[in-house]
Amino acid sequence: MVAEVGLFALIVAFALALLQSTVPLVGASRGDPAMMAVGRVAAALQFVLVALAFGLLAWSFVVSDFSIQLVAQHSHSTQPTAYRFAATWGNHEGSMLLWVLILVAFGMGVALFGSNLRQAFQARVLAVQGMITAAFLAFLLFTSNPFARLSPRNLDGAELNPLLQDPGLVFHPPLLYTGYVGFSITFAFAVAALIEGRVDAAWARWVRPWVLAAWIFLTCGISLGSFWAYYELGWGGFWFWDPVENASLMPWLLGTALLHSAIVLEKRGALVSWTILLAILTFSLSLIGTFLVRSGILTSVHAFAVDATRGVYILGLIVAATGGALALFAWRAPSMRSGAMFGTVSRESGLTLNNLLLMIATATVFLGTFYPVAMEALSTDKISVGPPFYKATFIPVFALLMLLVTVGPVLNWRRDDLAQVWKRVRISAGIALAVFVIAALIGGLKAALAAFGLGVSAWLIVGAAGLLTRRWRVGQGSDSSLWKLAKATPLAMYGMVLAHAGLGVTTAGLSAMYAWESSKILVMQPGQVVPIGGIEIGLLSITEVNGPNYVAEQGHFALRRGDTYHEMISERRIYPVSGSQTTEAAIEPHFLGNYYIAVGERQGSGIVVRMYHHPLVGWIWGGTILMALGGLCSLGDRRFRIGLPSRVVIAPGLVPA
Repeated sequence: MVAEVGLFALIVAFALALLQSTVPLVGASRGDPAMMAVGRVAAALQFVLVALAFGLLAWSFVVSDFSIQLVAQHSHSTQPTAYRFAATWGNHEGSMLLWVLILVAFGMGVALFGSNLRQAFQARVLAVQGMITAAFLAFLLFTSNPFARLSPRNLDGAELNPLLQDPGLVFHPPLLYTGYVGFSITFAFAVAALIEGRVDAAWARWVRPWVLAAWIFLTCGISLGSFWAYYELGWGGFWFWDPVENASLMPWLLGTALLHSAIVLEKRGALVSWTILLAILTFSLSLIGTFLVRSGILTSVHAFAVDATRGVYILGLIVAATGGALALFAWRAPSMRSGAMFGTVSRESGLTLNNLLLMIATATVFLGTFYPVAMEALSTDKISVGPPFYKATFIPVFALLMLLVTVGPVLNWRRDDLAQVWKRVRISAGIALAVFVIAALIGGLKAALAAFGLGVSAWLIVGAAGLLTRRWRVGQGSDSSLWKLAKATPLAMYGMVLAHAGLGVTTAGLSAMYAWESSKILVMQPGQVVPIGGIEIGLLSITEVNGPNYVAEQGHFALRRGDTYHEMISERRIYPVSGSQTTEAAIEPHFLGNYYIAVGERQGSGIVVRMYHHPLVGWIWGGTILMALGGLCSLGDRRFRIGLPSRVVIAPGLVPA
C-alpha cells in the first residue's frame, strides 16, 4: 500500500505541475489575480505531495520493504540504519525523486516568500518552474518509477555500493542537488523577465538571494564531495578532473559569474543581457551534470548505471529548456539596452573582466569534459583528457582571475584612476611579493609554482582584509569607534571579505599540497618504523574485526611527533554480500598538514601500506567553508529584504500591463 500511495501522490503532483505551468501564465497575460494565485496554491500542494512520496520511499528503505524493487536492489537487511536511509537517494530513481523534492521546495519558496515580487512576475516565475517540475515528474513516472513492485519478494535485498556506505552519502548529494536545483529559480526568473520584456535593478535585487542560496549549497556540496573522495577512496586525492566532478564545477563557475553580474545590474543598471544569459546557461550546465551521470556515456564512480534511453530523455529536456530560453533571449536581446556608461578603469569593467575569465575557465572545463565523449561518438577512438590538460589551460586563466579578485572591489563605480588604484593595493602586492620570494627561496626552483600560489593566496587574504580597513578608515570620524564602524558595515561587505579570503586559503592549501606532498608505498611488518614528513610512523599490529555487514583487516599505527604519540587505525573492508572491498584511511589532521595512511593486501606477515604527508591540505576545505560563510553573511544582509524602486533598463513599449 505504501508504494501505491507514493505513486499516486506523484501522479497528482504531475497534474498540479501541468496546472501550474499554464494557468498562472494565462492569468498574468490577462491580469487575472485569481488565475495567478493558482500558481502559489499548486506549488505548495506539489511540495506536500512530493514530500509524502519521498517520505514513503525513505520509510520503505529504513524498514527494508523488499517488495519494492528499488529497495531490494539497493539495500540489504544487514546495512546500518543510516545507510539504509541514505540509500533512498543512492540510486537513479531515488536520487531523481530527491531532485524533484528540492525542485518543488524551491517553487514553494517563491510562492510563500515572494510577496515582494510583482504579482504578474511571480506568476510567470512559478509557471516556468512548473514546466520544469512537470518535465522531471514525467521522467520519474514514465521512465524511472521508484515505487515499482518486485515479485516474488526478495528476502534480504542486494547491497548498496560499499563506496556509498559512508556519512558522505547522507549529506553530499542533498547539498549538491540543492545547489544544482537552486539555479532553476534563477532560470525561471530569467525566462519570466524575457516573457515580460522587462529587466531592471529590482529584478537583480530579487534574483540575487536565490543565486546566493544556490551558490552556497553548491559550494558546500562540492567541498564535501571532495573531502569524501579524499578520505574514502584510499588514494589520498581530492580532485581528479573526473567528468562528473567537472559537471559540478562548471555551474559553480558560471554561478559565481552570475552573482557578480547581478551586482552590476543592481548597482548600475549595466550588463542586462549578459546577466540573463548567465542565468540561462548556469541552470543548463546543472542539467548537463544530470545527463552525464544518467546517460550511460560515462564510466565513473559517480555515475548511475542506467540505460541510454533515460539519457535521451534528459538530453531532450536540456535541448527544450535551453533552446527555448535562448530563442526567447535572441528575440528580446536586441531590445535590451543599458544606459549606464562606465570607463575602462572602473568597478563595472573589473566585474565584466571577472565574468569573461570565469566564462573562459568554464569553456576549458567543458571542452576537456566533452571532447573525449564527442570523439568516441564520432569514431572508434577513445581518448583521455586528464590533469595535464587542465593544468595547461584552466590554471593560467584562474590564476589571472585571482589576481583580479583583489583589484575589482577597490575600484570605484563608473570611472577610476590607475594611480589611485595602485595606492589601494600596494600593501597587498608588497606582502604577496614577500611571501612569493620567501617561499621560492625555501622551496627552490621546483616549488616556484607553489611559491606563486602562496603569493597569490597572500594577495587574496590581505586584499580582502584591506577592504574592511579601507572602509573603516574612510568612515572614521571624531566620534566613531571601531565597534560602531563594524556594526554599521553591511553584512554583504563581510560576506565578500570572507569569500575572497576563503579563496585565498584554499589556494594556499592547493599550492602546498601539489608542491610538497610526500608519499611512500611499502610492505610493513609489525614493529617496523618509517620516517615521513618530519615524523615517524610505526606499524603496531594487524588485526581482524567484524562490522555490521563487513569483515575488516585493521592496521594499527603509532605516529610519533616529538615526544607525543598518536594511534591511527586504517582498515581494508570486505563486504561478503557483494564481494566488494573498500579502504578506510587513517588520517591525523594538523593545522600545517595531514598524515594519511591506507592499508592494502596482506603480504605474508606484513601488509601493503601507502603513507602520505599532505601539507596544508586541510586549508582546501577550510577555505571553502569560509566562502560558504561569506555567502551566508551576504544572504543575511537586510538590504535583500527591502524593496527597491523599479528602474527599467530596456526599451519602453515592451513592458506589459
